Amino acid sequence: MPRPLLEIQNVTMKFGNLVANDDVSFSVNEGEIVSLIGPNGAGKTTLFNCISGFYKPVSGKIIFDGKDITGKSTHEITLLGLTRTFQIVKPLKEMTVKENVLTGAFLHAKNKKEAEQIAQKVLQTTHLWEKKDMLAGSLTIADKKRLEIARMLATRPRMMMLDEAMAGLNRTEVKEAMELCLMLNRDGITLLIVEHVMEAIMPISNRVVVLSAGKKIAEGSPEQIINNEEVIKAYLGERYYAKSRQANSRI
Repeated sequence: MPRPLLEIQNVTMKFGNLVANDDVSFSVNEGEIVSLIGPNGAGKTTLFNCISGFYKPVSGKIIFDGKDITGKSTHEITLLGLTRTFQIVKPLKEMTVKENVLTGAFLHAKNKKEAEQIAQKVLQTTHLWEKKDMLAGSLTIADKKRLEIARMLATRPRMMMLDEAMAGLNRTEVKEAMELCLMLNRDGITLLIVEHVMEAIMPISNRVVVLSAGKKIAEGSPEQIINNEEVIKAYLGERYYAKSRQANSRI
């Protein structure tokens, strides 16, 4: 039986009278890549903020590795092995690429030598080693997003949450981001991904969860989601709708 690493149990988050997440429940099993999709304003980033400790939901529970982390601080959650990126990249601009990664490495490193070793391995893994001495603020958007992942990887996470890590990238950069996600997953890291680039996340996801207006409207394999008429009408649009109807007509 698959073992849930992250469990979202009936999570509701409100801002005054605005309900951003409405009784949302799903789980992410250890070793999976699960994508969270939906239109703008669906509540995806709000849910990420609840999971990672930036918001405390008004009701419901968030369980990570069997521990209730609802309302815990961000640093406590990171220490447990759950990390995230942000829609708007936030590198430490006046520090070098290597120094940025070292900030993550020092979370668990016992000394500077160990932190340096962790940083070197991470920079090589994420193909940033040749840019290690560049100021983070001078990187391209693709490399800044890669640096966000490198900084997380240096904390030795068990699970990464990526918030639109492929937004704004060209086709080649998206392919490289997909390959990096698959490599991280092969190395044992569980992934929860918020993304709008369907051509990128559908091929690499084990399961997909769909939010609309704060509610979960569907969950299933990528194939099931692409052929779900409610999801197509709420989010994927006529291009996917026509494709799914054409595919069904051949059955």
